[in-house]
Amino acid sequence: GGSTPYDTYTYRAQLAPTNAPNDWAIDGTILTISGTNYFVFSGKDTTAGQAIWIAPLTNAYTAGARSLISHPLESWERNGWYVNEGPQPLYHNGTIYLSYSASLCSTPNYSLGLLKYNGGDPTSINSWTKTGPYLTSANGNYGPGHNGFFTTPGGVTYIVFHATPDSAGDCGGNRYTMIQPMSWKSDGVTPVFPVPAALSASIPAYP
Repeated sequence: GGSTPYDTYTYRAQLAPTNAPNDWAIDGTILTISGTNYFVFSGKDTTAGQAIWIAPLTNAYTAGARSLISHPLESWERNGWYVNEGPQPLYHNGTIYLSYSASLCSTPNYSLGLLKYNGGDPTSINSWTKTGPYLTSANGNYGPGHNGFFTTPGGVTYIVFHATPDSAGDCGGNRYTMIQPMSWKSDGVTPVFPVPAALSASIPAYP
């Protein structure tokens, strides 16, 4: 470690839930709720496929027990295989969401789902409400998903995601990265996901 991100790094620990230390886990990220950090990731579902799991963090390299907060139960989450993966937090005006990608990434049906935190215990599946699908194939962009978010200094939220020009879907090298601004409904807290724009479209740049 060091005082800047450019200093020397050394191996510290394997970040693993205490109740499943040897199960595979991918797409891990950090979710913060009321000052507490949680490790959120995709892992093996309790039945079949991939699910979204959450585990509290006691420090940057120690996770507690994992809890499942999203199964791939909806039809739009089961194209090609039963998949919930790539969770990403989204914070806006005091509201907390987790987006995630649903269905097999090699299908044109790959898309986004959204979990809204309703308060209570973040490790309880009952504290989250699921909706979807969002960011579905359009304008020659197929299987859009596995996204991220960032906010400009001026307060505009952008979504970053990948897609493929292959109408059959592709989860390999025939993908590209896209970026588009998002908007919000009149309540000020509900996100409006964009329709993937044609590659020839001009995307506005906000400060």
